[in-house]
Amino acid sequence: MINADHSLLPPASEQDGVYPRPQLVRRSWSDLCGEWDFAFDDDNVGLAERWFLAASFERTITVPFPPESAASGINDTSFHRVVWYRSTVTEADFIEAGHTAGRRMLLHFGAVDYRARVWVDGAQVGSHEGGHTPFSFDITDALRPDAGTAGVEHTIVVRVEDDPVDVAQPRGKQDWREQPHVIWYHRTTGIWQPVWLESVPPVSITWVHWSSDPVTAQVHARIGLSVAPAADTDIGVELSFEGALIGRASTRAAGAELEIVVPLPAQTNGQSYEELLWSPEHPRLIDATITLASEESTDAVASYLGLRTATVARGSFLLNERPYYVRSVLNQGYWPDSNLAAPSADALRAEAQIIKDLGFNATRMHQKFEDPRFLFWADRLGLLVWGESPASFTYTPTSASRLVREWLEVMQRDYSHPSIVTWVPLNESWGVQHIAHDSRMRHYARALVELTKAFDPTRPVVSNDGWEQVDTDILAIHDYEGSAEVMRTRYRDRAAIEAMVDGIGPAGRVLVLSGDVSAAPVMLTEFGGISFDVERVDDAWGYTAATSPDDFRQRLGSLLGAIHESEVLAGFCYTQLADTLQETNGLLSTDRVPKLPVEEIRAIITGPGA
Repeated sequence: MINADHSLLPPASEQDGVYPRPQLVRRSWSDLCGEWDFAFDDDNVGLAERWFLAASFERTITVPFPPESAASGINDTSFHRVVWYRSTVTEADFIEAGHTAGRRMLLHFGAVDYRARVWVDGAQVGSHEGGHTPFSFDITDALRPDAGTAGVEHTIVVRVEDDPVDVAQPRGKQDWREQPHVIWYHRTTGIWQPVWLESVPPVSITWVHWSSDPVTAQVHARIGLSVAPAADTDIGVELSFEGALIGRASTRAAGAELEIVVPLPAQTNGQSYEELLWSPEHPRLIDATITLASEESTDAVASYLGLRTATVARGSFLLNERPYYVRSVLNQGYWPDSNLAAPSADALRAEAQIIKDLGFNATRMHQKFEDPRFLFWADRLGLLVWGESPASFTYTPTSASRLVREWLEVMQRDYSHPSIVTWVPLNESWGVQHIAHDSRMRHYARALVELTKAFDPTRPVVSNDGWEQVDTDILAIHDYEGSAEVMRTRYRDRAAIEAMVDGIGPAGRVLVLSGDVSAAPVMLTEFGGISFDVERVDDAWGYTAATSPDDFRQRLGSLLGAIHESEVLAGFCYTQLADTLQETNGLLSTDRVPKLPVEEIRAIITGPGA
């Protein structure tokens, strides 16, 4: 076997959280975020006038912040359907990306909302539809022959179309009205996650999916390559924990996609079986290196994985085959100055940490595919994540195909994060408003469940979080009742739950449309929503309202006290982590300041005896 050099690859589990793709790390990359030229194209004339050849645009924007946000420098929340971006790359960017002769240059976008077309040096290199998922283009052949030489600049132009009133787009909490109302927020148009360059060999590793079976002491690595390699190409995987090698395997490549099974001898020792397992209490990450080597091409990447299982059985959510009580918080992932875009990589780490500090062991990212850098911190710090799709708000063949496309793309992106333990393709019948009466919508919901399990059989699926569920693995109930006594009665025991399932649920909706939930774990996946308006927001909104710190403390404590007394709940998700625009029902203010001392909130969330 020819060894690809991975001696300079840092352990992926120890990265600083800045790298945009934390589970496939190379030594070199070039960050293209910062100041770009920018223009609105309200008359949609840019294509006809060939703006992709423009020398510049009249404004500048700070990428990756959306133009609706203050952080972008534009701060324009009015309707703009088409926007354009322009930037240049230089020899310094090529050097930083590790580019040399014979290699391929890739241009990566973390997320662009909603429909993007990209030109490099005047040549179109590709397009992508979907506002929350990553895409990449090999731009090598579009670059002028003098690429990467001193004094030469190359242009990148991006046209983005984001129809603000198209409710068939998966848009999540982005408002289709010009101003935010009730629980919807300002839009996020255009580039809102990192843009970066990466140089790779002609045959390169493009993705890896990790799955593990702690019982049989095996790790499975499914690896994708950019092209089918030469017949003499070897692929190797090495696994280490805390610097010590714990597993190694290799194979001869026979196509652009392959699987390697890596035995873990240490896991066969029953006395030390749990020493490698990942959990919120013990977020142990196993470092991995993947190498590709042949006479014509070598590549090496660093990755990581967590050894854990997530299943449901006998009314319990099981983590590593043991009942695990989920204490979760609803997280909108929305920021006061940058909308859906994180203000910084450090802010994502702080977000995961404050959730842990408040006593939660899980978070439900609501109506948003979160930045992979947040998922890295969830993996590293130990935080379970519910992966939820942004909804469209109508049911048509177009809306269904759009959501399915993005859903498959995000499962491809996030498959290997140990923190993600549940998939949620639909929420509260958004986009399937008449699912109780329209068989098309029930078939669609059922198809999403089956598609999810076909792609990823390792995690449970909540079919339609909140109510009107179809073949769900977890009975997920939304209930914003403000009375602790009423909540105590509703969630007292299995008989009380069965009465709701057989009748009408708390929101006036049937809880289950099809499927046997008699042994499914029951979780209260939205409740609370107590507004405590510490910032004096216009049109402050919540499900109930507190008037003082003492009132907030009493309301929060009584509700959580009732939940902790339940004999049947396998977990809960409190609404919500932070105030968001007019929604003032967070435990934190918009700038992430706790409304009560952290230790008080923690005691309420964890409950007696924790």
